[in-house]
Amino acid sequence: MDVRERLAAAEERLRSLEEQLAAKPWKRNILIPSPEVVARAAGDDFMRYSTCSAADFLHPRFAQLSALLRIPLSYHRKYWEWVFIVHTAMKENLARPGASAVGFGVGAAEPVAAVLAKHGVSVTATDAPEEIGVGQGWSSGSEYASGVEALAYEGVVDRETFLRQVRYDVCDMNDIPERLTGYDFAWSSCCFEHLGDLEKGLRFVESSVERTLKVGGIACHTTEFNLSSNEQTVESGATVIYRKRDLDALISRLRERGHTVADILVAPDAHHLDGYVDTPPYSEPPHLRLDLLGYASTSIGLVIRRGR
Repeated sequence: MDVRERLAAAEERLRSLEEQLAAKPWKRNILIPSPEVVARAAGDDFMRYSTCSAADFLHPRFAQLSALLRIPLSYHRKYWEWVFIVHTAMKENLARPGASAVGFGVGAAEPVAAVLAKHGVSVTATDAPEEIGVGQGWSSGSEYASGVEALAYEGVVDRETFLRQVRYDVCDMNDIPERLTGYDFAWSSCCFEHLGDLEKGLRFVESSVERTLKVGGIACHTTEFNLSSNEQTVESGATVIYRKRDLDALISRLRERGHTVADILVAPDAHHLDGYVDTPPYSEPPHLRLDLLGYASTSIGLVIRRGR
């Protein structure tokens, strides 16, 4: 294929994308309220539920943490995940000098490490070995980080503090190295669903608790959650989608091993944006629910305290 043919093919793909986007006219008919205008009272529960919901975006605390993370105050589930993780660290008094944290699959766009560094935490930020990150195509976007300088920190914390508080390490999440141990806090943002199959992801969560944390330490992980079915799902491949029953089984396993985990609370569809499912090609927010491989999905967060 010569240059002209490749250009023609690219133009055709662009036209197809524009046609697909134009085929979603209903988005223009959905009220997307400004969180600054429709803010809730500060005394209301914040992140009461395990899953992403519009109500959290309307709480003043979400705006505060979004500003700290230097992310838009916008209805996107990825922003919810980062706020959920930072909120958990602060709620557990682990965003402070003297605390230590390890992050898994920390891509080039994720600002969680920078926020923790700003608060005096000693952070180990990890990502997959290069052959995995490049091989799975993560390096083509902002998903993959190849070193500490590639991590997001500008606008969150000054470079000197960031480089003093954060170090980079390579980690295959299917085989966490023994050197990553003794931490107060461990986190990942929508990573363990990419480890090959449902069970590999669940084993990673167990390992992140028992291998990397001190007794009493906290693990906070987000992943893809199936809202369509508790029976059918994507069980293996580049991306899997966890059902409630999969995560309930994980919680039972963790409790049997002496750890503390709260029950999963799926947020009720209390706001009209909770009923909007974004379809491929994904466009501007709202993007709280998405059609993922044929299932309506969202983000869910797990918080686990190591017991022994």
